[in-house]
Amino acid sequence: MSTYVSTTIVLVAMVAAFVISSLLLKSPDISLAIAATVAVCFGCGFGWTDSLPRVLVEGLFVNLDIALLFIAASIFVNIYSKTGAIDVVTRKIVSRVSNKWILLAIMGVMMIIPGALTGAGSISIFVLGSMVTTVVSAMGLSKKKTAAFVFMFAIMSAAAPPVNLWAMMIASGCDIPYVGFDVPLLAPLAVCALFTIIFLGWGSKPKSKEEILAQLPEAPKMSAWRIVTPLVVLIALFLASNYLAHSIPVLGLPLMFIICAIVAALCNPKKMGFKDYLKIINDTFEQIFPLIATVLSVGMLQNAMSATGVKGLICITFITMPVYLIYATVLFVAPVLQGALNYGSAVVFGAPLIFMFNSMGYDPKIAAIALSLMFPIGDCLPPSRITGRLAIEATGYEGKYTSFLLTVLAPCLVLGLISLAMLIWPNSFTFLL
Repeated sequence: MSTYVSTTIVLVAMVAAFVISSLLLKSPDISLAIAATVAVCFGCGFGWTDSLPRVLVEGLFVNLDIALLFIAASIFVNIYSKTGAIDVVTRKIVSRVSNKWILLAIMGVMMIIPGALTGAGSISIFVLGSMVTTVVSAMGLSKKKTAAFVFMFAIMSAAAPPVNLWAMMIASGCDIPYVGFDVPLLAPLAVCALFTIIFLGWGSKPKSKEEILAQLPEAPKMSAWRIVTPLVVLIALFLASNYLAHSIPVLGLPLMFIICAIVAALCNPKKMGFKDYLKIINDTFEQIFPLIATVLSVGMLQNAMSATGVKGLICITFITMPVYLIYATVLFVAPVLQGALNYGSAVVFGAPLIFMFNSMGYDPKIAAIALSLMFPIGDCLPPSRITGRLAIEATGYEGKYTSFLLTVLAPCLVLGLISLAMLIWPNSFTFLL
C-alpha cells in the first residue's frame, strides 16, 4: 500500500470520526479531539508514530499561548466592564450624540474593541451585547436587523487586530511572524463596517434621546482618569513592546492584559473585595471555556495531522489543484469549514493554501489575512454557529434562523468579496503592509 493511499485512509477515518461525533455529541470541541485520536490510532497502526498519548498531549500545548492570551484578555475586558466604565461612556455618548448614523458607528466601534483584544466575537456579545441591543433597537432597527448588527460587528471584532486567531494559527502553521497584520486587516473591515451600518440602518426611525437613556443601565460616578487609565496603560505596553523591544524585558500579550486588569481594578470606583474579583474571573472562565476547549482541541488536531501526514496530503492536494477552482470555491468552503471545525478550519484549510500561494510568488501575509477574513463568516453556520446563536440570544430575536441568515447575507458577501479580491491579487495589496 502506497503512502498516499495510507494517508488518504487516515484522512477519511478522521473526517468520518468528526462527522459521527458531531452528530451524536453535538460538540465540535470533543469531536475535534476524537478525530485527532482516531487519526493518531491509524498512524500508530501504519507505524508512523509509536506513542498515542505523546502526540495528543503535545497537541494540547501547540496553541497554549493563544489560549493564555484568550484568558488574560477576557479577564481584563470583564473587570474593566464591571467597573462601570463602559456604562458611563455609553450614557455620555447617547446624551451628546443625536445623529443616528454616528451613534450606530460608535456602537459598532465599541462592539469591535472587546473582540479585537480577545480574539473572540463572543466576548463582545457577552460584554456589550445587551447595551448595544438597547441603543441599536432605539435607532429604529427591528430585532432581526439588530441581531444582524450585533453578529456582523462581533465577527468583525474577532477578525480585527491585534488578536486575529485565524491569522495567528495560519501564521503559526506556516512559520510566518505575526507582525504587520494590523493595517491590512483594518482596511477591509472598515469598508464592511460602513456598508453594514448603511445597509441595516437605512430607513429606520430612531426614538428620542430620553427614551434611550431610560432603557440604559445606571452608571456610577466615575472620573475620566479612571476610565482612560487602563486603556492608556494597555496602549503604552503595546507601543513599548513594538518600539522598545531591545530595551525592556519581553512581557508578552497575556502578561500585558493581566497588568491592565490589575490597573482597571485599582481604578474601580466601586467597593469590591477579593471575592468579587474572584467571581468575575470564575464567570470569565465559564464564558470562554468552550472557546478555550476549541483552541486546545484544534492544537491536538493540528499535531495529529502533522504526525500522520494528513496535513501534507491536504497541502499537496491543494497545491496541485487548478487555481481557478480554488478561487471559485474558497468563498464557500472556508465559511462551511468554520461552521464545522471552528478555529480548526485555519489549520486544515488555511495553512496548506498559504504554502501554495507562497510557491506561486504571492505574498503569504496578504493571503493569510484574506483567508482570516473569510473564516469568521461561517460563525453563523451549523453545526457550531457560536456567534450567530449568541447574537440571537442577546437581542431576543425569535424569528426563523434562515431569515436571520438572509439578513446578514449582504454584509457577509461584501466582506467575502473583498477578501476574495485580496486572495486573487495579494501582491496588489502589499502597500498595506
